[in-house]
Amino acid sequence: MAQRARRVRDVMTPGVAAVRPDASLVEAAQLMRAQDIGDVLVADGDRVVGMVTDRDIAVRAVADGADPLTVSAQSVCTPDPVCVTPDDDAAEAVELMRRHAVRRLPVVEDGRPLGMVGIGALARKHDPGSALADISRAEPNA
Repeated sequence: MAQRARRVRDVMTPGVAAVRPDASLVEAAQLMRAQDIGDVLVADGDRVVGMVTDRDIAVRAVADGADPLTVSAQSVCTPDPVCVTPDDDAAEAVELMRRHAVRRLPVVEDGRPLGMVGIGALARKHDPGSALADISRAEPNA
């Protein structure tokens, strides 16, 4: 049986992929592709102002015919995302994801973004035999 993560720091992915609020959706999508991730933070300096996902780009912009070269990341992002700190309990992060119906949470300390924690990482640590953990361990489709 896998050891349970007690703190967010035990399962978070360190490092932050972020764009400025005025960055285009193309810039955000290119960063996601380059880093093989599905979300980026929208940050004004060191302050997180939102989070934009690949789904946000598709559903909130492209599906409505918006031009991804001219539409800003801030205009389609989820503003003021729910965040956790590295010292928060991992089970609390799971509960926040459940309550807010999100799959990822920015990890911040003193207001500065440090990384991300996702539902897949939590599943791999807490329930390694689950289908979600298996899917999260699989190589991504290129």
